[in-house]
Amino acid sequence: MAASLVVFLVALPLCVGVAVASGVPAELGLITGIVGGLVAGLLPGSSLQVSGPAAGLTVLVYEAVHSYGVGTLGVLVLAAGLVQAGLGVLRLGRWFRAVSVAVVQGMLAGIGLVLVVGQLYVLADVTAPGTMGQKLGGLPRLALGTGVTGSAVAVGAGALLVLTLWPKWRRAARLVPAPLVAVGLAAGAAWLLDLPVRRVAVSGLLDAVRPPGPGDWARLTEVGVVGTVVAFALIASAESLFSAAAVDRLHDGRRTDYDKELIAQGAGNAVCGLLGALPMTAVIVRSAANVRAGAKTKASRVLHGVWLLLFTAVLPGVLGVIPVAALAAVLLHAGLKLVPVRALVPLWREHRGEAVVLAVTAGTIVATSLFEGVLVGLLLAVAKTAWDISHVHIETQEQAHEQGGDAVLRVRVAGHATFLRLPKLLDALDGLPHDRVVVLDLSGLHHTDHACAAALEGWAAEREAREALRRADRERDGGEGGAGAGPGRITTLRPTT
Repeated sequence: MAASLVVFLVALPLCVGVAVASGVPAELGLITGIVGGLVAGLLPGSSLQVSGPAAGLTVLVYEAVHSYGVGTLGVLVLAAGLVQAGLGVLRLGRWFRAVSVAVVQGMLAGIGLVLVVGQLYVLADVTAPGTMGQKLGGLPRLALGTGVTGSAVAVGAGALLVLTLWPKWRRAARLVPAPLVAVGLAAGAAWLLDLPVRRVAVSGLLDAVRPPGPGDWARLTEVGVVGTVVAFALIASAESLFSAAAVDRLHDGRRTDYDKELIAQGAGNAVCGLLGALPMTAVIVRSAANVRAGAKTKASRVLHGVWLLLFTAVLPGVLGVIPVAALAAVLLHAGLKLVPVRALVPLWREHRGEAVVLAVTAGTIVATSLFEGVLVGLLLAVAKTAWDISHVHIETQEQAHEQGGDAVLRVRVAGHATFLRLPKLLDALDGLPHDRVVVLDLSGLHHTDHACAAALEGWAAEREAREALRRADRERDGGEGGAGAGPGRITTLRPTT
């Protein structure tokens, strides 16, 4: 019971804040939180992680609502949920763990940066420009105070200060989470002082439900809509399953069944789609609060959905006193946490390739879109992996000939010979002396692709042909060694396996 109340208090401001930042009514975020508790919470998978609307999907949802309208959101979320459930039925959940951590961190960092830039305008009660480039270009004017509402900035700055300082008072933070304190104090200050700040627009919970209509279903034939569905499904699945892995490290109880958890997330998103609500994922902030509050079973995550339902049914008017600037501060704080600033320096020192993947993924998301950024990150991670595993080592050793003749130059090639390392391999072979007997030892190669095999055969054939021409010239000139194993000959030792 106590754990469920803690999770409820954490989830309430986040559900509302994510909805407002996504450009939809606040009630839709609460509906997603309720479904996350009552539907995904009841299904098998993970026993302790909590689902609901997440800051990680805010950018993608905002783009989808802006491009296709709020009415189409339900179709997008429902279709994404069915894709997730299908992936779980096909037992593909565990494969999401194979996604490069650098890509996931880059995705979250990119989302965090976009979220921070966008919420700065909301915190200042200024209408944000349309594109990310315009938002970035408008930051200097925003910093100079052009068009800024001072009271909104004061409320937002105060909320940010509370979000930063409250967790340092650990005993109090265990009882009441920082987001609730920040939003509650901001709402109280705005009401007592009658500050001229924008507040959350409230309607009835049932009025906010928007089941998809026939015209919305027809949009599934559009390529852009299908791409958004795939992005919803893959990103929500990756975030949920990575959250499950993190939550499993926080407790000693039952481990997550990734396939069942994926089915549970898909079922929850399908219900959210039928209600026209936001997509849901497992959220590490709420899940960690659930574990820290002493939860042992799934009862706490189910009950938190019950408390959200009771709150929206009994006290919906409370939402109308919340300043939008305070919610912007909550999401701004959440966005900053998504950027792994502290981890970047050690990552650069130890794994520079991974740091590059992270930075490129985040930068592409900021410059283009979430889907394109993740796609670029995945392709770069695959290319990096291919480069890393294609190591080829070339060792040259001089040894005496068995018959006491000319010295032999033994060249041993080991590792993985792929087209990525072909220039290095050919440069080393072309640099060998032309007047020596060469033994090319390929027995150390674990893998040779077609390009390298053809290049090695071509190099050996060219060297033998060159030596044959030399022997022919010496015979014509009356010299020695026409038929012998003279300098320049090559012997190739193939792998034994």
